Amino acid sequence: MKFTRRSTAIAAVLAGVLAAGSACSSDDSADSGKITLTVDTFGSFGYEELFEQYEKDNPGITIEHRNEKEHEKVYVPNLLKYLETGSGAGDVVALEEGVLTNLRGQSDKFADLNQYGGAELKDDFLPWKWSLGQSLDGKSLMALGTDVGGLAMCYRTDLFEKAGLPTDREEVGQLWPTWQAYVDTGKKFQEKVPDTKFVDGLTTLFNAVLSQEAPKNGNVTYFDASEKYIADTNPAVKSAFDFVAGLDQDQLSAGLKSFTPQWQTGFKKDSFATMACPAWMLGVIKENSGDTYDDKWDVAAVPGGGGNWGGSFLAVPKQSEHPKEAADLAKFLTSAKSQITAFKAVNALPTSPEALADPQVKDAKNDYFNDAPVGEIFATTATSLQPVQLGVKNVDVRTVFEDILVALGQDKLDAGEAWQKAIEDGRDKAE
Repeated sequence: MKFTRRSTAIAAVLAGVLAAGSACSSDDSADSGKITLTVDTFGSFGYEELFEQYEKDNPGITIEHRNEKEHEKVYVPNLLKYLETGSGAGDVVALEEGVLTNLRGQSDKFADLNQYGGAELKDDFLPWKWSLGQSLDGKSLMALGTDVGGLAMCYRTDLFEKAGLPTDREEVGQLWPTWQAYVDTGKKFQEKVPDTKFVDGLTTLFNAVLSQEAPKNGNVTYFDASEKYIADTNPAVKSAFDFVAGLDQDQLSAGLKSFTPQWQTGFKKDSFATMACPAWMLGVIKENSGDTYDDKWDVAAVPGGGGNWGGSFLAVPKQSEHPKEAADLAKFLTSAKSQITAFKAVNALPTSPEALADPQVKDAKNDYFNDAPVGEIFATTATSLQPVQLGVKNVDVRTVFEDILVALGQDKLDAGEAWQKAIEDGRDKAE
C-alpha cells in the first residue's frame, strides 16, 4: 500500500512542497574509502535491525535513513522533484506500487539493477511482483519488490467489548461475511459506543472494497490494459464508491484520510474501532497506537473474503554516486532472509516464495495483536493474490477519488455530487 509524471504537472504538484534535502552522499570522501548510503522510505519498512547488520558486515559503509510518515503530500512530491532535478534523492528509494507504475516509463532516471546482478534474482520473487519491477519497455530492472498486500480487518477488542460485541477473532469474522453485514455490525456498535466511530474513514475502505471488486471486473480499476480511462464505466469503481457513500450516510465513519496527521492522532483518541488492514498496515497501526494499546487490537477476516492492496519496491536513482553499493544494499534488503526480518518487525508480508514458506512467516503470531496468527491470515494466501492492472496515472486518479471521499465524509459534498466530481476530475488527471 499519487502523482503525475509530466514535468508541467510536477511543477504544479510541488507548489508549497517542503524544501528539498541536500543531495545524497555529498559529504563522502572518495579518498577515505568510506561511503554513506542514504535510504529514503515512508511509513514502516522494518529495516532498522537490517541497517545495523549491513553496516556491521560492510565496514566503511554508513547508512543514513530518511523516513517520512506523510507519503502522498510530502514523500512522493519531494521524490519526484529530486528525480526531475537530478539531485536530492536517496541512493536507495522506496516506491509504493502505484508510484512505481507511474515511473515505469522513466527508466532513464533509475539504475538498471540487471547490471548489478539483479537478473539472477528472478526466481526469488513472486512472478507478478518481479514483472512489476521491470521498466515499461522491458529492457531494464528498475526495482525489487519488498512486500505484498493481502487483506484483513483490524479491530479494537476493548471497544467491541464495550459495545457488547464478540471479541474473539473467529466470532468477529463471522459477524461480517459480507460488507452489508459489516455495516449492520457497525450500526449495532454505534448505538452502544456513540463517541467512537465504527471505521476510520472512507478512503481506507474504498481501497479495500475496490481491491476485491477489481478481480471480478477484469483486474482493472481506473484504467484498462490499453491505458484508457474507464472509472466511469467500470462496475468495480462504482460498487466501491457506492458502498462507502452508503456507510457515510449511516454516519459510521470518522471521516479521516489514511496517513494524514489527523488519522495518526485518531489511533490514540479512540476515534475508530475498525479499519481494513493489508498486512503492512499492522506495522502502521502499532507505530501510531503505541504501547498503551498493546493487546487492544486484533485481526479478523475481511468481509467479502481476501483481496490484495498495495506493496512496495526499492530502486536506485541514476543520480546516486554509488550505484553498485546502493544496488547491493537494495538486494540485501529484499533478500528472503531480510524479508523475514522485516515481516517479524512490522508484518511486511514477503514477496519472496522462500520467505513465505518459512515457518517464521507462515506460522507467525503477532503479540501486539493478541497473538493473532498473522502468518495463517496473510501468508497462506499470498501466492494466489491477483495483481490489479494499474494505469500509468493510477495514483493521480486514485488521489482525486480519495480527496473527494474525504470531502464527502466532511459533508462538503453529497454522494451524487461527489461521484460526478470524482469522475470528471479523474478524467482531467487521466488526460
